[in-house]
Amino acid sequence: MRAWKTVSPEKDHRHMPRLMSGFPPAPEQQVTLANWRKHPFSRWAFRNVRQLIPTAPIRPATSPTPLTEDLRHIETIAFEGLDGKETTVHEARPASFTDGMLVLRGGRIVSEWYDNGLDAVTPHLCFSVSKSILGTLAGILADREIIDPDAMVIEYLPEVKGSAYETARLRHLLDMTVGTSYHEEFNNPSPDLLRYRAATGWDPQQPGMPAPDLRKFLPTVPIGSDVHGAKVNYVTPNTDTLGWLFERASGRPYAQLVGEFLWGPMGAETEGSMTVDPFGMARPGGGISATLRDLARFGEMMRRRGLANGNQVVPGWWVDDIRRNGSVDVWKRGCMTDAFPIARYRSKWYNLGAPGSAIFCGVGIHGQWIYVDESAETVIARFSSQPDPMDLSLDHMWLRGYEAIARHLAS
Repeated sequence: MRAWKTVSPEKDHRHMPRLMSGFPPAPEQQVTLANWRKHPFSRWAFRNVRQLIPTAPIRPATSPTPLTEDLRHIETIAFEGLDGKETTVHEARPASFTDGMLVLRGGRIVSEWYDNGLDAVTPHLCFSVSKSILGTLAGILADREIIDPDAMVIEYLPEVKGSAYETARLRHLLDMTVGTSYHEEFNNPSPDLLRYRAATGWDPQQPGMPAPDLRKFLPTVPIGSDVHGAKVNYVTPNTDTLGWLFERASGRPYAQLVGEFLWGPMGAETEGSMTVDPFGMARPGGGISATLRDLARFGEMMRRRGLANGNQVVPGWWVDDIRRNGSVDVWKRGCMTDAFPIARYRSKWYNLGAPGSAIFCGVGIHGQWIYVDESAETVIARFSSQPDPMDLSLDHMWLRGYEAIARHLAS
């Protein structure tokens, strides 16, 4: 019997309004482009992005990588919860607005859990885990000599002349070390972030304003006072600029690149999607939706040094570079030490702890995670619709939870 749980309509009704029910839904139940990232509307929207925003398909494999089951009881695993109180996996999942959580040990499913209408075949928005997907795709393109990570961005995109990207190399964008005054604050959106979101098509178009788009916005990312490479400065448009660059270098749309070079060879089972702006440009900085199982397959492939479905999908040398490189000092000078005091950021992946740590992650706002512990042979994929984009108390709680799960499975 499969170890997943789907919320019943009755339970769903007690915990939140019956969103998007009825023909038409009542006004207070309607999910729109104006409210879709706000609680409680996000609990429906994050698994129904294709009904809200234009998307491009990410094609799966013709022969998916099988996921066998070795189910174990992890619900009673205890760890420190919020406010220093002990919690368990069973208690923490619904309390933290978790929509789905899947745990692999040695490539086998040991636990698979769903809530809030999500199931094994329904994609969910990954937010910035999408960045880790781009950082992984970059290695495939570099290995095929489609891109050069040490080249100047302007060699591929002359359109960025005058912006922060004019003097930056691809490596600076990959490692989030571009010197720019662009400011990104998710819980209190800055004017920069609001302009950017309008350009992506994620927010309603403002009356009387020309239709914005990413290719017009990205060349306006301003130069900053910091030298490129000096510190981590988390700027999502860096990733979208790389997506545009990948398209220019390969002659293929970004969603096609992901499907052809990564999702298909990896053995993905279900079609994913990529949000696109009003003119069809992809938003790889946060726009991928995928199933929990395919996200776990992706994490397992990275745990296995790029190997999946009997294929070397990602070059092993690129995975090694992600795991071994990136600077702790550059991280410490950056903007994210409150999230992870000691870390390295390399090609859109977080390496947690001191150099040599076995743990690396892809992380997205509103509680999206891929957690990989190489020493414990454990991969944890989690989707959430937590109300605040950034909630460090929940992130830190779940880091303790992931560590407890991995330690239990390895014992």
